[in-house]
Amino acid sequence: MQRFIPFFTFFFSLLLTSCYSSSYQKTDEGITVTVKKNSSNEKHHIRLQVVNDRIIHVSVTPEEDFSTEKSLITVPDLKYSGKFEVSEDARFVILTTCAVDVKVNKESGEVAFFDKKGNAILRENEGGGKSFIPIEVEGTKGYTLRLVFDSPDNEAFYGLGQHQSDEFNYKGKNESMFQYNTKVSIPFIDSSRNYGILWDNYSLSKFGDPHDYAQLDQFKLFDKNGDEGALTATYTNKQTGETIERQESIINYENLELIKNFPEGFSLNGAQVNWEGEMEAQKDGIHRFLLHYAGYTTIKVNNKEVVKERWRTAWNPNDYKFSLNMKAGVRVPLKIEWEPDGDVSYISLKVLDPLPETDQNKLSFWSEMGNEIDYYFIFGDDMDEVISGYRTVTGKSQVMPKWAMGFWQS
Repeated sequence: MQRFIPFFTFFFSLLLTSCYSSSYQKTDEGITVTVKKNSSNEKHHIRLQVVNDRIIHVSVTPEEDFSTEKSLITVPDLKYSGKFEVSEDARFVILTTCAVDVKVNKESGEVAFFDKKGNAILRENEGGGKSFIPIEVEGTKGYTLRLVFDSPDNEAFYGLGQHQSDEFNYKGKNESMFQYNTKVSIPFIDSSRNYGILWDNYSLSKFGDPHDYAQLDQFKLFDKNGDEGALTATYTNKQTGETIERQESIINYENLELIKNFPEGFSLNGAQVNWEGEMEAQKDGIHRFLLHYAGYTTIKVNNKEVVKERWRTAWNPNDYKFSLNMKAGVRVPLKIEWEPDGDVSYISLKVLDPLPETDQNKLSFWSEMGNEIDYYFIFGDDMDEVISGYRTVTGKSQVMPKWAMGFWQS
């Protein structure tokens, strides 16, 4: 029987080789690895370009060629001048600099980064963590993109710009990235593990859970009398005492078009609006809520304030996020108290279904549209070095002249 063992070993190795094939090409700037899964004819080209010993530019495309569009994030004259070596074993193509080793799995296309002691710094999700969904917008074709990295429980994420949502550590959090007045989105994360990721995409992007927030009617809702179907909404004019009461299963008055759905003829100026009743989740787990508001807003769940009174002017509404650990089938009292900011004001409350915490706590970037996945891995001995690497890629901030340092008011 023993004489058949080498044959079976050879046959098994041949079988694995027939399922996957890979190749790589070395260039002056780095390497390109082609990963092809024969069973589905799916092919990805993975390009690693060495900016310097600590900065690696990673691009991935399912197309035959990489995009030639110029980046709007990086400095125009970004040089790829780092020294590197390339090696290969049965499973990986390995790019090595004097600071990091980057391994590309030849079967899955998964990219992983290691320090010189062999410790894992960051690795893409098992199986590669990449998603390309074809999309076409006004005749332009591209992909909806997502990339997921593994993340240990004790890791913290900082950055993403300015969002005014009382969040500092984005571990396990979600953030939509777009520009809006005092909301300034920067698709860069600085990790407590001394690396950074700069996500190079300019479409609507999301950090964390890529799903859209849903309306409250995904819950079973009950009014203040316990009848199923909706919450009780009470509109009161505090000056005249006029009151309108109606049932509402969604609270979505977040723009000029949607505020037309307020009770016809009711003036929000000087009003008090309350929604009350109970909500019942359909799934166990942490539900993440998104409040969009202008005016004074307070939210109570189980008679406890989960959103203490917040105020925002109507010309510049804001978002606030909170989470509730809910159990399926259990009714929870809910009360929302809102004082609008003038005749035109805004409010909405939406929610995300729970993800498994192992998924929620990973490092995830999603973009609505792009040609390819494009990101920069930046390594440092500390966060300050990571920020220095970020400045290498994006350019140094300009110091304004003294005459521009005076009083500013929009």
